[in-house]
Amino acid sequence: MSGHSKWKTIKHKKAAQDAKRGKAFTKLIKEITVVARDGGGDPNGNPRLRMLMEKAKAINMPLDNVTRAVKKGTGELPGQAFEAIGYEGYGPGGIAVMVEALTDNKNRTVSDMRHIFSKAGGSLGESGSVNWMFERKGSLTLKADGKNEDDLLELLLDYDLSDIRKDDHLFIIYCDPKATGAVKHALEQQKGIIVESADLEWVAKDPLELSEEASAQAVEFLELLDDHDDVQNVYTNLA
Repeated sequence: MSGHSKWKTIKHKKAAQDAKRGKAFTKLIKEITVVARDGGGDPNGNPRLRMLMEKAKAINMPLDNVTRAVKKGTGELPGQAFEAIGYEGYGPGGIAVMVEALTDNKNRTVSDMRHIFSKAGGSLGESGSVNWMFERKGSLTLKADGKNEDDLLELLLDYDLSDIRKDDHLFIIYCDPKATGAVKHALEQQKGIIVESADLEWVAKDPLELSEEASAQAVEFLELLDDHDDVQNVYTNLA
């Protein structure tokens, strides 16, 4: 269908690097704790928790780490109280940016976000300033050797897909958030298809094209945001 997303591809590669150095473990443990706190510790009754547990398995996180995180969320073990908070604004080249964070100190985190945005020539906005440019969707990243977009479309005719994008050897499928688990299951039944990630994301309605130089500056800014310890996810309309 449409072209690739530079940030989505970079973020996918960066996630693999973060997993190797343990940074992904720290962020995922935080998220599991909060999701278990808000929705309960039973993955059968908490689809978001089930998805995070599958993500933990995919990056080889020890089961003990996952179990402890769930128990901290449900109150069976003591733990820090993290609060979910979102930030919105504009970065270099006028790109729209949404940031999802988990923090135990809102004042510290908002100060850090404001500094990162302003240093890059951007600006941190009010809640709602850019989220109207995005839609909540299920997002799956996969390798499908020997298959093209038409093959995947035919395979997933029964599901509510909104887009399929291809970049090099990766396919990115966007679907109705509620269908994410079912689409993942359907893909995993097929030989030659490896689902590398499945999550819920904010996807830009109208991606913004920048020059190569401006795009490089924007990516540097996005990576700086993504590296912040309190930041869980960074979304942008950068094409």
